[in-house]
Amino acid sequence: MDLLFTVYILASALYGTLYCGHTDYLARRIWQHREEHFRGFTRRYAVHRLVWYENGDSREGVLMRERQIKKWNRAWKIRLIEAMNPRWLDLYETLNC
Repeated sequence: MDLLFTVYILASALYGTLYCGHTDYLARRIWQHREEHFRGFTRRYAVHRLVWYENGDSREGVLMRERQIKKWNRAWKIRLIEAMNPRWLDLYETLNC
């Protein structure tokens, strides 16, 4: 199975708390966040809604993109989300799990 590296943003609600991460299996990682398998930020702030993601060719590439996005201010992150998902729908259901 070929790995598909992805950087993603989760939100707690429309214009809510944001979390940026990366993975090599997006559907599984989002499921883990939703089921609260990880202690920490996403569990504490109920950040479970997948609102944006971008696939990349390599782990290094998406890690660099994640670091770039994490340095951005909130307004830039919101513009990024709204360019792909203006209604902030939960995109988890659109993934081919």
